[in-house]
Amino acid sequence: MRYGIDIAILGDLAEPARLVTLAQEAEAAGWEAVLVWDHLAFAWGTPSADPWVALAAAAQATSRVKLGTAVTAVAGHRPERLAQTLATLDRLSGGRVILGAGLGGVKEEFTAFGSARPGGAVLDEALGVLDALWSGDEVRHRGAHFTVDGVRLAPLPVQRPRIPVWVGGTAPAALRRAARWDGWIVAADDQEGRMSLTPEALADQAGELRRAGAGALDVAVIGVSEPGESVRAYAEAGATWWLEHLHGYRGSMERLVERVKAGPPG
Repeated sequence: MRYGIDIAILGDLAEPARLVTLAQEAEAAGWEAVLVWDHLAFAWGTPSADPWVALAAAAQATSRVKLGTAVTAVAGHRPERLAQTLATLDRLSGGRVILGAGLGGVKEEFTAFGSARPGGAVLDEALGVLDALWSGDEVRHRGAHFTVDGVRLAPLPVQRPRIPVWVGGTAPAALRRAARWDGWIVAADDQEGRMSLTPEALADQAGELRRAGAGALDVAVIGVSEPGESVRAYAEAGATWWLEHLHGYRGSMERLVERVKAGPPG
């Protein structure tokens, strides 16, 4: 199992310089990935940072850790814009980007701006357009929600054949969607910072992925641990990544830095 951190860049952690600090400390302590939340949380009264600007700053301050989101409401973006943004970040970071993709779990982030949360069909089509644009081929697409009229993206991402896509969610449709892409990402803790997904439950869901036809794909578990605590039971249940959840509920910035400096769990 590999280890990274997942930062809720909300509230006090919406200050982008704090993400850069945590990313630098994570790389120095041996963590292998830095993922961030992607929310328009100001729509429901909580400060939030733009993930792509913040990750671009982290890319320049680090050299090895993978960088991405957990997760982005892909269907809330124009796919051509998102394809360009991610390709640029992938080149800036030397090929270290992961896209965490989902529907978006907070309806106010859509309704506050006069739209409804898009459904799974929009997400599926948007992901298909992203994949096609990242291929480097000329894209001609006319779907129910998006049109691409003979466009070729440039410059392309460093990673080939595409930037890895990890799908979030636990509904059957989300698991089927994850099986078609590169990974599945699941939150295993609750809002109070307590583990709520057992290794046994994770094993059952990993079995659903296999039944949906998934080949070799990453399974990333977002959870909380203390220094020296073992999380090997999640690896035995099928997890390939442990993402330590860093959130305001765990205390001050200083406390979060201490946890990162202590290194990955056992």
